[in-house]
Amino acid sequence: MSKKIRVRFAPSPTGVLHIGGARTALYNWLFARHHGGKFILRIEDTDRSRSTEEATSAIISSLKWLGLDWDEGPEVGGSYGPYHQTERLSFYEEAVAELLKARMAYKCYCSPEELEERRKLALKSGKPPGYDGRCRKLTEKEQKDYEEEGRKCAIRFACPKEGETIVSDTIRGDVVFQNTVLEDFILVRANGLPTYNFAAVIDDAAMKITHIIRGVDHLTNTPKQILLYEALGLSVPVFTHLPMILGSDGKPLSKRHGATSVEEYKKDGYLPGAILNYLALLGWSYDEKTTIFSVQDLIEKFTLDKITKNPAIFDNIKLQWMNGCYIRELSVDKLMDLLIPIWVDAGFFAKPSDFGIGNLKTITALVQERIKCLTDVLELTDFFFKEEIGIDPKTADKVLKNPEVSKVLEAAHEKLKELEKFDTENVEAALRSIPAELDVKPKLVFQPIRVAVTGRTVSPPLFETIEVLGKEKTLKRIELAQEATEEREGNG
Repeated sequence: MSKKIRVRFAPSPTGVLHIGGARTALYNWLFARHHGGKFILRIEDTDRSRSTEEATSAIISSLKWLGLDWDEGPEVGGSYGPYHQTERLSFYEEAVAELLKARMAYKCYCSPEELEERRKLALKSGKPPGYDGRCRKLTEKEQKDYEEEGRKCAIRFACPKEGETIVSDTIRGDVVFQNTVLEDFILVRANGLPTYNFAAVIDDAAMKITHIIRGVDHLTNTPKQILLYEALGLSVPVFTHLPMILGSDGKPLSKRHGATSVEEYKKDGYLPGAILNYLALLGWSYDEKTTIFSVQDLIEKFTLDKITKNPAIFDNIKLQWMNGCYIRELSVDKLMDLLIPIWVDAGFFAKPSDFGIGNLKTITALVQERIKCLTDVLELTDFFFKEEIGIDPKTADKVLKNPEVSKVLEAAHEKLKELEKFDTENVEAALRSIPAELDVKPKLVFQPIRVAVTGRTVSPPLFETIEVLGKEKTLKRIELAQEATEEREGNG
């Protein structure tokens, strides 16, 4: 591409960054990085009733966590700022004055109540509910009369009523809109603030945006925006409308499908690399085989022609699997650093030194293969940190009811008690001698011991677990399990 690529991500700060917005940001970012272009962040905050600084901060924080840096925008600056729309009102005033002068826009004095009433009547009579254009032909006297009544006016674009507008989309080809179905849309509200369709065009032109990559839900906005570009004599950028993201039930992704925001996935223990990798595959693919891509792989391979127009299905199970792949690729030290804040927040210890960095590193290594999300570590490891553990009655019935269990636990207690060096090797040697000595199957030995020291039938490797628990805590738990077993025998 000979023209310097400039793309933008332009969120409205009315809430957190959702998955759909994150994918849009990622595709723009990858396209810019692939072509050595510029990625711009612009905050579209003209909806003052809903836009908040907290939402802006949350969006920026999520983008940073994902690793999507911007070349121009908030906190960075740039030659085409400011990058908040509320600071760009003079740009819109100048453009709307030009359109009014050329009679390509007009003042509309219809009140919201009047517009709603007409909309209802149109629907009732089977007519299109869009604006009927009645203020388009107002005389100067009629305008003056309205103003003397104290009416505020909005500014509407005078859409052509003949011909067609063609949206040339890189994914969908030419999409044709008949101009007769395009209503005279509002450019500037009665409160003086611009609408999305108007402000986006003015800003994209001023910031020299070459490609607009956004969701397919914006496709119906595009013919209106193209008409604005043409009316103002501006170059029309290249449009790419991304496929919808659907839940597993085939409906648009929403809260009913689980977490939908980047912040929620972060809290749930997902890694940014896994989120980026998975988002990239929601509508784009390099080939049919490859699913794991590093960020650098994505930058090298990402092109618009590999994007499909078919809706993408968001599969939480596949995302968990992918996240697990990324977790297993981490070094034990890096994973431990990510897990420590989770353990601290759960109240397992106040600071790592309270439990011992060596022990924490060992625990991390023991469970790394089984973690799909970082927060899984709480359920997998809580028994390491508790002084006392409870044994679920169903588990006790299943594992501890065998008459041989009492002597197994007694033997394990005696052998472990005698160990001078309480490490994995010696623990394993001591416990592996029990089946032959008692003439019982190994399962009847190791499963009761596992339940006694961890409270569960499935745990990290038993001998390593016992070493981390330590001699005192292990013996105490075996004693308690013995007591419970003897009590069950007595009751039986």
